[in-house]
Amino acid sequence: MLGNKARDTKPELAVRRLLHAHGFRYRVNFRLDPSLRRTADIVFTRCRVAVFIDGCFWHGCPLHGTSPKANAEYWGPKLARNVERDLETTAFLTASGWTVLRFWEHENPADVAALVERTVTS
Repeated sequence: MLGNKARDTKPELAVRRLLHAHGFRYRVNFRLDPSLRRTADIVFTRCRVAVFIDGCFWHGCPLHGTSPKANAEYWGPKLARNVERDLETTAFLTASGWTVLRFWEHENPADVAALVERTVTS
């Protein structure tokens, strides 16, 4: 698991490049609350928008998520807990006044960037 990147993944970099090219500035891998041991991939602090780009395997994508056959008793609960944690994080941040945007890694970066831009500028 050490080889799995926590930040600067290809989908994340693609979205960030598009946003930066359109003049947006943001924080990367930013902890939104000191009590929350989680970070958002892209954060616009002034307008309180947090963007998460979730990996299909790690976050249980309904289209591309898979269940490992080897060591299933370990991986099943671990991946289920990731999904629960995502829901908890979204609920906490929303209650704290943040707008939370979640995308899957397989989504088109241009579409993701366009939606983020619309949210930030509205």
